[in-house]
Order: sequence, then structure tokens, then C-alpha cells
Amino acid sequence: MFSEQRVRAILYYLSVLAFFLGLPLILSSALGYKFNPRTFKFTQTGLISIKTQPPGATIYLDSRLFNDKSPASISELLPGYYNLRLELDGYSPWEMQVDVQARKVTRVEKVILFSKRPNIKQLNENNISSFYVDQDRKLIYYFNRQDNIIYESDLEGERFRQLTSLPERFKGLPKGFRFSADKEKAAIFNNNQICVLYLSPKGSLLYKEAPLILDYPGEKVIQVFWHSDSYHLIVVTARNISVIETNVNSNELILVNLNKAPSDLFYDQDKDNLYFLDYQMGADGAVYENVYKLDLSSKVSIISNLVKTRHNDRE
Repeated sequence: MFSEQRVRAILYYLSVLAFFLGLPLILSSALGYKFNPRTFKFTQTGLISIKTQPPGATIYLDSRLFNDKSPASISELLPGYYNLRLELDGYSPWEMQVDVQARKVTRVEKVILFSKRPNIKQLNENNISSFYVDQDRKLIYYFNRQDNIIYESDLEGERFRQLTSLPERFKGLPKGFRFSADKEKAAIFNNNQICVLYLSPKGSLLYKEAPLILDYPGEKVIQVFWHSDSYHLIVVTARNISVIETNVNSNELILVNLNKAPSDLFYDQDKDNLYFLDYQMGADGAVYENVYKLDLSSKVSIISNLVKTRHNDRE
């Protein structure tokens, strides 16, 4: 009888001792602390939040496999760097070194796992040398250099058809396609020529209107923009910036002489402002690069001046 009471007492005191010995561990865990065997101190922990697209990726942290799949959170991590690896069947693995900090959530939530078999679809049906995407009409225009034919399709490559043939005079691979604001004209240009095609509201070629070819022999056409009136073109060459009418009696007005071929250009068609980069020689003899804005809106009367020039030339 005495022996049984003694055993019970011993067990009681042992349980009390275990409680008090384990209490710091319980409280530290509840407060976000964990014993760090490197420093022999209780250290505040951090957390990693993981999200992937698509979900369901297997999670490895320093080669340790976790049971949870993404999206998941890994808590009670001591501060430091961890090697995080995410794997999903059929997709390329993703790996990164993650910095975990005390009392902070390290978010790894913008992970895209890319398929090992990319979803690639051929859109064209004929041999193609270049293409242009018209986002407004949701159409793709293709150019075949061998026979100067332009094709079109929707953005999925459906309804692929021949649109028109460029004139034989148009030589070389097009550098770009530009559509007027009224969507009734398309300007296709290469290094030395601009071809203007006249289109119907649905984008079909108007065969009664012959394409207009503008030649720039000895010059290099860098970029072409439509003025908001859908009648004038802003042409940037390696030597100057000019404006020209889109008709058979086109007259060109040079607006700016450039010191070098511009590498950066932006045209705001809403305000008819052209931004470009050029340099000038300073009084100290040094060369300074500058960004300029050329105002081509009606308030500066550039377009009206061009019309007057055309009438004067005819007279």
C-alpha cells in the first residue's frame, strides 16, 4: 500500500516537473518562438506563403519534402536562407533561395510553372517573311516577300486569306504597318519606300483606289506615323522629320533636321505630338542628348502651311 502511494507521488511530481520544464517550450511556440540549436536560444520564427499557377505543386524546403501541396504555408521557420523547390508533373521545376525573417511572412505567391510542352500553334498557311498585329481590329497581317502578297487572319489564325498584292515597285521587307485613325488607310514602309493602301471600313482592299508609293531614295526611313486627320503622314528618316500628304501630288514639308538617326520615338496620335531623341553641341563643345516634343496639332498651323505650299507649287 505504501509502495503504491509512493509510486503515485513520484509520478505526480514527475508530471509537475515535466509541465514546468515543457511550459517554456509551449509558451515560446505559442508566441512564435523556437529553440535554435545553433545559438542555444529561443528565436522568433517566420513563415513562407506559397502559391503557384497551376496549383498542386510538391514543396521541397532544403530537400525536405512537405506533405502539403501548393497553395500552402510553412510556419515556425528559424530566420535564414532556405532553398525552396516546387515540382509538378508535366511542368518545369521552379527553384529559388528564400530569405525568412523573424515575425514576417515571406510571400512566394506569383510562381508560374511553365509546361514542358509549350502550347505553340502555327497561324499562317503560306510562307511568311514578316507580320503585324492590329489589336483594334483583332487581326494579323502577314507579308510574303517572294510574291509581295499580304494576307490576314484573326488572332487565332482562323479565316486566313489573301488581302492584296503590293505593287512591284515596292521592294524589300516591310519594317512596319501603320493604320490611319479612320481605319481606311494602311501605310506599309521599308527603308526607302512607303506604300499607302486604301481600305474599306472592314479592312478589305478598295481595288478602285490604286496604292500610293512614296519613294525616299538615298534616305533611310526610320518610322512612319499617321496624323490624326488620317490624311497626312509623319515620316522620320535618318536625316529629318517631315509631314506629307497621302495623294498622287504629295508635297513634303521638312519640319526638323536631325543631327543623328533617332533611336527612340513615340507618337501621341490623340494630341499629335511626336517625342524624339536628338543631340546638340553645347557652347562648351560637348555633345548633349535631349528629348524633344514636336507639336503637330492644328494649333501650330503646320498642316495648313503644307496645304498652302502645295497650292503655291501648283500655281
